[in-house]
Amino acid sequence: MQRQKRVLAVHDISGVGKCSLTVALPIISAAGAECAALPTAVLSTHTGGFTGFTCRDLTEDIAPITAHWKSLGIRFDAIYTGYLGSFDQIDLVAGLFDALAAPDTLIAVDPVMADDGRLYAAFGPDFPSAMKKLCARAGLIMPNITEAVLMLGEEYRPGPYTEDYINGLLARLEATFPARQIVLTGVSFNDTRLGAAARDTKAATTDFIFGPKIEGYYHGTGDVFGSALVGALTAGQSLAAACRAAVDFTVASIRTTFDAKTEPRYGVNFEANLPQYMKALGRL
Repeated sequence: MQRQKRVLAVHDISGVGKCSLTVALPIISAAGAECAALPTAVLSTHTGGFTGFTCRDLTEDIAPITAHWKSLGIRFDAIYTGYLGSFDQIDLVAGLFDALAAPDTLIAVDPVMADDGRLYAAFGPDFPSAMKKLCARAGLIMPNITEAVLMLGEEYRPGPYTEDYINGLLARLEATFPARQIVLTGVSFNDTRLGAAARDTKAATTDFIFGPKIEGYYHGTGDVFGSALVGALTAGQSLAAACRAAVDFTVASIRTTFDAKTEPRYGVNFEANLPQYMKALGRL
C-alpha cells in the first residue's frame, strides 16, 4: 500500500463559522492525506459578520511547535498556509519552511489579506510587501486579484476582465515569484461565470476554469477552494485537474447553501459535497 501523504495546514481556527482549519482538516482528509494542524489563533467565531468574538493569539506557540516537530524528524509532503495575522507570524512561518520543508515538499501560500480592492481592516499598507516575501518562498501561490495587484504594486480594477488582462497579470506574477504553480482566483470574463486561472510556469500552460456565479457573498469559500486544490494536488492530480475539482466543489457547496437559504456568515455546506469531491479525485 502506498504511503499516506501528510499535509500541514497553518491557519487560525474558529469554533463557529466554517473557514480556515475547520475547512482544511476535513477537505484535505477527504483527499486521502493526513492533515496535521498548526493553529495560529483560536477564535470563538470568524470575524466576518459576527461581533463580540473572542480571540486567543498563538503566535508564541509557533516556534516551539516547529522545533518539536523538527526534533521528531516529521516529514510533510505539503505545507499550506492561509490567514496570518501579523508580521511576526509571517516571519515565524518562513522559519517553519526552513525547518520542516524537504526539497520535494509543496509549499502552498494563500496570501489571505484583501478582497474587492481593499486590504482587510486588520492590515496596514505595508503588509502586502511582507506577504510578497512569503510568497517568494512558495511552489504554489493562490492570490485573488486584489492580493495579486497589491503584491505587484498595481491599481485594482473590478471585473469582469479580459483574457488579455488576466494573462498579463499572470505574466507579471510569474516574473515576480519563482512559484511553479500560480492560481489566480476571482477571475471572470462575464457576469455569469466565475473561477480561476491556473498557470503552470514550468510547462508554460494556462487553464481557465469556471463555474456558474451564484448570487450572494459566502464566507470561507476561499478556504474551501484552497483546501480542495491542495488536497487534489497532494492526491496526484495535475494543476488543471486539481483546479477543476476545486472550482466544481466550491460551486456545489455554495449552491447547496444557497438552495437551503442558510445564513451565509456560517459558511458553506461543503460537507454535503465531499462525496462529489472524492469522486473527482478517483477516491469513490
